[in-house]
Amino acid sequence: MLESGPEMSLVCLTDFQAHAREHLSKSTRDFIEGGADDSVTRDDNIAAFQRIRLRPRYLRDVSEVDTRTTIQGEEISAPICIAPTGFHCLVWPDGEMSTARAAQAAGICYITSTFASCSLEDIVIAAPEGLRWFQLYVHPDLQLNKQLIQRVESLGFKALVITLDAPVCGNRRHDIRNQLRRNLTLTDLQSPKKGNSIPYFQMTPISTSLCWNDLSWFQSITRLPIILKGILTKEDAELAVKHNVQGIIVSNHGGRQLDEVLASIDALTEVVAAVKGKIEVYLDGGVRTGNDVLKALALGARCIFLGRPILWGLAYKGEHGVKEVLNILTNEFHTSMALTGCRSVAEINRNLIQFSRL
Repeated sequence: MLESGPEMSLVCLTDFQAHAREHLSKSTRDFIEGGADDSVTRDDNIAAFQRIRLRPRYLRDVSEVDTRTTIQGEEISAPICIAPTGFHCLVWPDGEMSTARAAQAAGICYITSTFASCSLEDIVIAAPEGLRWFQLYVHPDLQLNKQLIQRVESLGFKALVITLDAPVCGNRRHDIRNQLRRNLTLTDLQSPKKGNSIPYFQMTPISTSLCWNDLSWFQSITRLPIILKGILTKEDAELAVKHNVQGIIVSNHGGRQLDEVLASIDALTEVVAAVKGKIEVYLDGGVRTGNDVLKALALGARCIFLGRPILWGLAYKGEHGVKEVLNILTNEFHTSMALTGCRSVAEINRNLIQFSRL
């Protein structure tokens, strides 16, 4: 959590990663960077973007390039938003409050995690005008889910993001070695009648019995649009449409759940094809450059969500570090649009890319 001196000049997202590696404790660093098992998918998330090549078009007037778009009808300044990650206080004292402030300042969406280390109320107070979605790990106690959903709805969150790919926790070897769970506490998975934080390891139960037919119960208790996070196949994408949800986040949990699944960007094409434009599709996993954002949109993503890079920015300079990460990536995306001949997000299409044989 050390601030770098004035001599530091971080100009790309991997610079923030290097800084975080140098300044965070080993257990925190391992928690952020770690993948499941051999981390094949974690690494392939990044490598897969590099297997896609761009096909720029020139002699187009790009004197004005507009990065704005909408998600679930709400305008965002760029298709670059913040994915749900837990325990931001591990890397910065104000944790998720700083993250929320940065998102509000940038004019983009922040998905707050069930495993936030700040209370939802404090996050909302920190950034009252921000666009917020809430990510839910479904607890076996339905009443606890209901209380939490009603709470986030009353606090002005605009969508409910249900994570599907964690009925059990992936085999994260670094965290097991570091016994990290013993040192973490939660503030939001508690009874509203109790004021104390509770240890993470006591609240890890996530429903192992959640099924497609259970989605109707969630739809019956909230008016929020429901987004399903963790879909990687056309079969599940078709079921999502059938069950009348409002969006899908193509995600493999940053390679932290089931190892050796498809990289997110490789799974995106079949999911987009399966939904046939009926619901919005988003992506997280492996985005590190403006070109990556462009490639995801060219393959049909409405926007991308950033996970680890947000934590790197937070570790660098809190709210200001997150702002820098978002600013750098947005500027890179703006440049990528201009250099491929796209004046608006609507002009980004499949013809801009091809898959490399390398």
